[in-house]
Amino acid sequence: MKSPERMKRKLGAAMLVPLLSIGYSIAQSVSGKYACSEPNPLQECNASNTCGSAAAACTVDVKRTRDGASTIASIPNAKSNGAFCVKLGTTVTWKSSDKNIGFLIDLGPSSPFEPSGPITGGSDRSVSVVAKNPGCYKYSAGACLSGEIYGMCGTGNAEIIVRGAN
Repeated sequence: MKSPERMKRKLGAAMLVPLLSIGYSIAQSVSGKYACSEPNPLQECNASNTCGSAAAACTVDVKRTRDGASTIASIPNAKSNGAFCVKLGTTVTWKSSDKNIGFLIDLGPSSPFEPSGPITGGSDRSVSVVAKNPGCYKYSAGACLSGEIYGMCGTGNAEIIVRGAN
């Protein structure tokens, strides 16, 4: 994880404490199960919950909601913080369509993406990463309204499944 001093520069002191306290709880998948708790999470993937392809990017919108933070993949009927799948080699672009939002996506010590590490961006800066490691990954999303001091940050948890190219 990046040093606290570097994160302060990027996110501001108001966002640092809430984002560092993000936990790793389990999120429900599209099918109503916990995808990463299934014996073979790759079987959870189908055309209706797969985002992008090796030829087309997947976009994930990070928002600050009334109850926390939300990530929504660019697939029809996607649910807030719902598990979604991507194929190996897919570029995943994390962005926020809301104004004045900063976000942090934390996949913990192992990330399916290159470059690895926390994904830090905002409404003025989207971040693209490439899916390189297959498997099921839990992630935490933090989103803060820029310039606010207290109560304007929220967190949410979800899962992403990276499957082979076929």
